[in-house]
Amino acid sequence: MKLVFAGTPEVAVPALDALIASERHEVAAVVTRPDAPAGRGRRLVASPVAERAEEAGIEILRPAKPRDEEFLARLREIGPDCCPVVAYGALLPRVALDVPAHGWVNLHFSLLPAWRGAAPVQHAVMAGDEVTGASTFQIEEGLDSGPVYGVLTETVRPTDTSGDLLTRLALAGAGLLVATMDGIEDGTLKPVPQPAEGVTLAPKLTVEDARVDWTAPALRVDRVVRACTPAPGAWTLFRGERLKLVHLAPAPDRTDLAPGALAAGKNTVHVGTGSTAVELLWVQPQGKKPMRAADWARGVRIAPGEHLGETPAA
Repeated sequence: MKLVFAGTPEVAVPALDALIASERHEVAAVVTRPDAPAGRGRRLVASPVAERAEEAGIEILRPAKPRDEEFLARLREIGPDCCPVVAYGALLPRVALDVPAHGWVNLHFSLLPAWRGAAPVQHAVMAGDEVTGASTFQIEEGLDSGPVYGVLTETVRPTDTSGDLLTRLALAGAGLLVATMDGIEDGTLKPVPQPAEGVTLAPKLTVEDARVDWTAPALRVDRVVRACTPAPGAWTLFRGERLKLVHLAPAPDRTDLAPGALAAGKNTVHVGTGSTAVELLWVQPQGKKPMRAADWARGVRIAPGEHLGETPAA
């Protein structure tokens, strides 16, 4: 089939690579978000999907909005049979959905109808799901509500961050997306409506969602940190400034610390929670690079009675 692939971030690149490598399908163009400012200089940078498409010599479409007439006209000129989508980042209007004969087919990183929305992997980790997966489905105008073509499952490991889990799902999901394109072309795959039961929502995590509540149990604190790694980044306050929590581990044998209370040893840093303590392993002070928590503690010279999570001074 002739395909127009839509995607933007790094997580979409494995699927694009798999489709390019497929002998059965032609990726005629890619649709991606416009170049965006990045870095200290805030210079415009192309999306990872755009960079990969340029390397492969594939036409790149960067509409400000997918209802732009110039974009729609070019899409009609290309005449794709189907438009596979991975994390494109914009809602598709009906006028665009109607262009390809087989519609737009999304690779979504959850077992639908669970975790519909922008952050399915983060919410699965935060909720403590033991199994998640990926689904391919026909895009409708509703939020991730279209009928499903295929699924795969993936175990959520006890130490997985969202980044770890998303990397595995992106690689496995690339194969699922190619198989879905094959089945659509063959006529052997028919989408199945999602059940009405079991719908959960996964909105994008905010910076406030990533703030650690030290009165929560250690298990909850651990899940929040892993769910928010690498983005938006779990954080707390120390001496009125943000401290990013890069990596920590439950310390169930430590039960003597109040929520947020710090205890620094020679090579360890423990923090109290609403249950048992956690051990800080890596942190990132404001304006600095990530560092081992023990090195950070030596540098700031934690005083007796100091806590994480205090309210900054007015």
